[in-house]
Amino acid sequence: MKADSIIKELSGWKVAPNLKDYNEARASFSWDAVRRDLDGLPGGGLNIAHEAVDRHADGARRYHVALRWIDRAGAAHDYTYGRLRALTNRFANALRSLGIEPGDRVFVLSERIPELYVAALGTLKHRSVFCSLFSAYGPEPIRTRLALGRGKVLVTTERLYRRKVKQIRRTLPDLKHVIVVGNEGTTPGGSDTIDFHRLLSSVDEAFTIPPTDPEDAALLHFTSGTTGTPKGVVHVHAAVIGHYATGRLVLDLHPDDVFWCTADPGWVTGVSYGIIAPLVAGVTMIADQEEFNAERWYGLLQDQRVTVWYTAPTAIRLLMKYGERVAGRYDLSGLRLLTSVGEPLHAEAVWWSVKVFGHPIHDTWWQTETGSIMIANFAAMDVRSGSMGRPMPGVEAAVIHRKKGGQIKPVQEPEATGELALRAPWPSMFRAYLDDQARYQDCFVGDWYLTGDLVRRDRDGYFWFVGRADDVIKSAGHLIGPVEVEQVLMEHPAVAEVGVIGRPDEVAGAVVKAFVSLKPGYEVDEALRLDLRAHARKRLGPVVAPKEIAFQPVLPKTESGKIVRRLLQAQERGSTEANRSHLDEPNEAEEP
Repeated sequence: MKADSIIKELSGWKVAPNLKDYNEARASFSWDAVRRDLDGLPGGGLNIAHEAVDRHADGARRYHVALRWIDRAGAAHDYTYGRLRALTNRFANALRSLGIEPGDRVFVLSERIPELYVAALGTLKHRSVFCSLFSAYGPEPIRTRLALGRGKVLVTTERLYRRKVKQIRRTLPDLKHVIVVGNEGTTPGGSDTIDFHRLLSSVDEAFTIPPTDPEDAALLHFTSGTTGTPKGVVHVHAAVIGHYATGRLVLDLHPDDVFWCTADPGWVTGVSYGIIAPLVAGVTMIADQEEFNAERWYGLLQDQRVTVWYTAPTAIRLLMKYGERVAGRYDLSGLRLLTSVGEPLHAEAVWWSVKVFGHPIHDTWWQTETGSIMIANFAAMDVRSGSMGRPMPGVEAAVIHRKKGGQIKPVQEPEATGELALRAPWPSMFRAYLDDQARYQDCFVGDWYLTGDLVRRDRDGYFWFVGRADDVIKSAGHLIGPVEVEQVLMEHPAVAEVGVIGRPDEVAGAVVKAFVSLKPGYEVDEALRLDLRAHARKRLGPVVAPKEIAFQPVLPKTESGKIVRRLLQAQERGSTEANRSHLDEPNEAEEP
């Protein structure tokens, strides 16, 4: 089983893909043409919430289900486009009644509940800036982001307010209003908060979106903070053009699709593809209140007849741990397209998907800064397992080397490793790092955005992720990408997760070391260690294969599930930083 094998789609297409011929699509694509597919506002403006909600509510899809929310007990609650328009209008009017101005920042700290989606879209209607926070954050990460973003409004739940916000509120002078969603059967208490539903019932449900410049700020995303102070990444209303185009061409959304993006709305994927893209496409999107549970997830895929699924390699690895037998108890035949994002998808996961679902997973690549998918394995293309795929139509991607003096040199040779660069601009490209113009400008050389990701491009134009520029291992004159090593180790049946680093070495500079978490049923012993090393040496050769393999039950991750090699490096050095098995983990000593 080779990582660069091509996987054919097995079951045939139930509907014709929106992108049928990749080369033809690239040749004929125009961002202006995509923009013309959207309504726009009178006078030529563009507002994300109008394209996501009102244009459907004003037309034939008024009674079509926009949001199907699955509560913790498993019951489904439907919100049509018409109902969603009325609720989001009320939230926009509520912000106006509180004196909130366009451009002010409205934060939401919540699990996946309907009020989160209402607040997000109502904020965008009002032309305030929406920022969602990951609900598992502890008080300090919440305080840091609210302070950096100078949040004027926070929407949260009674439980989260009591546990995480109340203790820090006095340290946030810009925070003028906290709007609280009460737990069932209770009323949010305290004179310092506003009841969400009481507030919405006090205002009108008629609202006209004011003129919105496509370049008006709309979204503020914070990076996960793995390399210091979180960066505030600013996106504008024009980003909806990218969300719409990628929803059609990458996620292949059709009007009758049921779409499920498992990403938490506290992350950019959960906003761009868990709220905006499916609603702009006019489909029904699933939102599940509960966190990961293998049988629940399989049950949702079956019972809701999900047709297009967007998830993460972390979730796929967890499902793989449960084995094929659990999946076999469910009817998953409704699925037409499986897609993934967040970190490189190992080839073994793609092959597993073919066995379990009858379809390969189509991996995608993008960043918080790019705002929408830039490179993908498209629905009508063969999946080259382990590859990022090929650039989205309208996106020009290149492999470059940085030269002294700040210049760059394009790399034309196939298979050569270099930094991934994207030619600017594109509609969803970030417009700023909040309050850090110098850092923003450092991301560009001329009209090229430098991603910081090392890649190689094969002879057929597929891109392959090598690693972050600061993750690459320099060993005895060789440059070794940790992802390549991780992919091969993931092929072994005993391996659940793996992280690879370079351990400092006086002779070689660094040697490759792998940290491995095993699947249930496998025991740590020297025989398994030798078997893993032999497998890697056979597939990678002695130069690239790991010289050392360490077993540990849990690898350090961000809340979005990415393995943090920096913490593995710290662990290797014996640094106290290595004690953080998860970044920004909630405080376990909080009041229950």
